[in-house]
Amino acid sequence: MSELIVGIDGGTQSTKVLVFTPDGTVVAQGIAPLRPMLMPTPGVAEHPDDDLWDSLRTACQAAMTQLSERRGDIVGVALCSIRFCRALLNADGTLAAPVLSWMDERVGRPHHGDAAYVTAASAYLTARLTGQIADSVANYAGIWPVDHETWDWAGDVSAFGVTREQLPRLVLPGDIVGHIAEGAAEATGLPAGLPVVATANDKAVEALGNGLLEEDQLLLSLGTYITAVRPASGRREDAAASWSNFACLPRRYLDESVGIRRGMATLSWLRDLVGTDLAARATAAGCSLENVMNTKAAQVPPGSDGLLTVLDWLAPTNEPYRRGAMVGFDARHGWPHMHRSLLEGIAMTMRRHVDAMAAGNDAAAVIVAGGGSASDLMMQIVADVFERPARRTEVVNGAGLGAAICAAVATGIHPRFEAAVEAMVASAATFNPGPASE
Repeated sequence: MSELIVGIDGGTQSTKVLVFTPDGTVVAQGIAPLRPMLMPTPGVAEHPDDDLWDSLRTACQAAMTQLSERRGDIVGVALCSIRFCRALLNADGTLAAPVLSWMDERVGRPHHGDAAYVTAASAYLTARLTGQIADSVANYAGIWPVDHETWDWAGDVSAFGVTREQLPRLVLPGDIVGHIAEGAAEATGLPAGLPVVATANDKAVEALGNGLLEEDQLLLSLGTYITAVRPASGRREDAAASWSNFACLPRRYLDESVGIRRGMATLSWLRDLVGTDLAARATAAGCSLENVMNTKAAQVPPGSDGLLTVLDWLAPTNEPYRRGAMVGFDARHGWPHMHRSLLEGIAMTMRRHVDAMAAGNDAAAVIVAGGGSASDLMMQIVADVFERPARRTEVVNGAGLGAAICAAVATGIHPRFEAAVEAMVASAATFNPGPASE
């Protein structure tokens, strides 16, 4: 029997656990949704109770049940979790307060409090899995007091409002950070003693899982937060249109564009507005509600008959009064026009952001990742708007595969990251720009 590796992808809306063979084939998977965010006042967004852990263990249990007797073939597991969250932990690694979402304004300010540990969400989940308060340094971009040159905590962390003792031990992406503890094995179904491998922030892991290694490659990540990234030769000073992020390869970096907050969640918003009738149609057709929406929206001509969407469904903290809008309604327009206009608005906004960061103009194609890449309509719109082929990979869940690549390298299944990418990442479909984009 072939050795197996587990990639965990913890997102804003769900946790996905995928089990891979060394060639990148998915042999089992489990998905568990997260509960709605607690948002009692503007600027506050918290994950309720112990939702991140509950979702992770439920998804693990589902994947391990599918795997059945092959659980013994697993040689390693790697965890990717939502970036820019903040977790306050007790001395034993349990939560001292609800995890703050990346959408919570407080994560952009220094922490002041007496929690035993102040960490990213990834360190909290690592603690639940292994009992170790440790994490990948590549999960600590943004306000965290990390030295981007040494890939370690800065010499003075006091400006962040904490002591060095309150911060987790840092390791590099691809390092073994601990092993599955007995209690975690009982909760998740993962075999006790398995090595747990550090990865990076979710966009960097997704980039690795989509084969992004060379500087002339461009990735469009279609998630709850939409952004574009490309590999960089080194760390660059942050600019208005881009910033330098840690890559999921040790000592490597990514250039990342300005993004769209609550990006693909705008489609969920529209789905929920018109979903009652559509759900019945989807059930009758034996397909997903999203497929019904995409099919109808594909019948709308490019340009959505003049309906234009401005994607500001969640204003940034430095410009809190920005709002989203749909402009140009007339009697022709129905929800299919709204759906297509949202997709076009996402693509056009991201083309503008990519052009502004002066990156991607030399890319032969746009690699499209995230749940949105499963839509043929969205892929064609991206190809038309970016005026170059849009390509997606065989495994739509790039973050899960990127995590598994880290585990494959750490456990010796593949000798290095480049070899793992070559063996595990495969292209699935390419969409070329149509005549209307010329």
